[in-house]
Amino acid sequence: MQISVTDPILVQNYIDGDEKSLEILINKHNQRLSSFIYSKVLDKEVTEDIFQDTFIKVIKTLKRGAYNEEGKFLPWVMRIAHNLIIDHFRKNKRMPKFDGGEDFNIFSVLGDDKLDAERQLIKDQIQNDLIALIEELPDDQKEVVIMRIYKDMSFKEIAENTEVSINTALGRMRYALINLRKIIEKNSIVLTN
Repeated sequence: MQISVTDPILVQNYIDGDEKSLEILINKHNQRLSSFIYSKVLDKEVTEDIFQDTFIKVIKTLKRGAYNEEGKFLPWVMRIAHNLIIDHFRKNKRMPKFDGGEDFNIFSVLGDDKLDAERQLIKDQIQNDLIALIEELPDDQKEVVIMRIYKDMSFKEIAENTEVSINTALGRMRYALINLRKIIEKNSIVLTN
């Protein structure tokens, strides 16, 4: 009977010098990560390249002692892969090749789905980053931000729903924005594409 070792233990063992722990981590998450990358790039070779680059970044971060995603190894690795996928699309923004024959149609080149996919990927990344930032806020501030941004509620509605005055709801939103700015600065996050 094989006992499954948790990711945090494997990560710590690797940081402590046990190379085999990294191999176990890679094998453990290989299928899920490869499928995720392939679903975005739709190319086997590119998937393998991005997979390898992802783990090169993982190794460098672990060796530097800069890993602090306690118990969230897989989401952290997926985020690294996601960023590398975005980089891949940015680097390969070339126009599709065409032979310019008689029946060449310019409109078949103009509607490049890859660029749309890249834009969507970047938008999704910013959205995910924003959600992660909002999660770090105190509950009362998080609640106001979610109601205002995601539920499109007025401050009057927010005040009624949370049973506070409009001024309190406005104050919580203000503090939430101040705190978000601090979190962004602390983590050196860039929310532009």
